[in-house]
Amino acid sequence: MRQIPNIITLCNLFCGALAIICVLHAPEFRTEFNGTEYTIVTPEPIYWASALVVLAAIFDFFDGLAARLLRVQSPMGKELDSLADVVTFGVVPGMMLYRLLRSAYFQQPDVFDVSLFNLAPALLVPCFAAYRLAKFNIDTRQSENFIGVPTPAVGLLVASFPLIVLYNPYNLGHWFQNIWVLYVIIFLLSYLMVAEIPMISLKVKKKTLKDNWTRLLLVVLTLVSIPFLKFAAVPFVFICYVILSLLFPPMKAEKA
Repeated sequence: MRQIPNIITLCNLFCGALAIICVLHAPEFRTEFNGTEYTIVTPEPIYWASALVVLAAIFDFFDGLAARLLRVQSPMGKELDSLADVVTFGVVPGMMLYRLLRSAYFQQPDVFDVSLFNLAPALLVPCFAAYRLAKFNIDTRQSENFIGVPTPAVGLLVASFPLIVLYNPYNLGHWFQNIWVLYVIIFLLSYLMVAEIPMISLKVKKKTLKDNWTRLLLVVLTLVSIPFLKFAAVPFVFICYVILSLLFPPMKAEKA
């Protein structure tokens, strides 16, 4: 029984590792430009990776729930959870953003002049995710609420981008094929993960409406927005989450 939460956590990690394989798996072709041959990796759709991140987020929710219900919470489980999260919600989003940046640069006239230096900013996301998770493990202020945006929220947000590009709800897809929009997203997400901003947690400690109305509002906004916005509901809810946290900071985090 003690290992059930850890097994669920490892399912999260398994999904993250499989998502990395999905992002990496892409056919190559050779082309010639100005007499020089180039090998190009086609920007393969990474929709399966997006689905795996969502599945991993479900496992991430249930491992903590199982540990609390079975009363088998442990320091090892906490560390294992962070190690899994840095892969699934740090490395995978970073690789997705790398591929999206690469795809965006493929639309530029000087595509063959693009270097790794242009694409490397995408790797800031896993770096800041790792920093945030390490800080979370030793920050006693975050027992009930968060300081900075949690990595699963960032992972789910970035996982929605390829699906928005594919289905293009409200013609939003082209924004995620713009290099400058992607750069702004990368730097903003990196900052939000480590910022000293009290953020709402979905953990319900008290059952009164007064203590949970922001959580309830987020749930309602999510359910209402999905039929209308489709996959664009994810960025919409993420923005609402940040705004609500800024306007109505959790009291515990605010006093800390």
